[in-house]
Amino acid sequence: MTEHIFSSAADTQKFGQNFAPKIPDKSVVALIGELGTGKTTFTQGFAKGIGIEDHVISPTFKLVSEYNCNDQILYHIDCYRLNTPEEFLNIDGEHYLNPPKGITIIEWPERIELYWSNDWTYIYFHHIPDKPNSRLIKISGKF
Repeated sequence: MTEHIFSSAADTQKFGQNFAPKIPDKSVVALIGELGTGKTTFTQGFAKGIGIEDHVISPTFKLVSEYNCNDQILYHIDCYRLNTPEEFLNIDGEHYLNPPKGITIIEWPERIELYWSNDWTYIYFHHIPDKPNSRLIKISGKF
């Protein structure tokens, strides 16, 4: 497991941008952390890192956003509003867990822990006490 500390949202976003090229096509990245820890900020940088220029926002209310750039696809999923793992399957979830092309990033994957895989990359986001703009990020799995 690797650890990184960032002192601003811009640093977290830049890290996501630099981290993106390390993740191969057909991969899943699970982002785990409380509200406001930088999951969407990381994803914004990640999208830039694979060439996506679109404005990336959390897909909390629509559950899935798809972004395309040239030959690359990013599936951005937010499971926060799901009540059961089975609800994920109702949105064609198995397609996103084994993307035939592109990369899937999942926020709040704890809601679908039943479907986790050893092949995923797991990124844990933590607040740092007494440093409201700083974040501790731990990474494990495939990367």
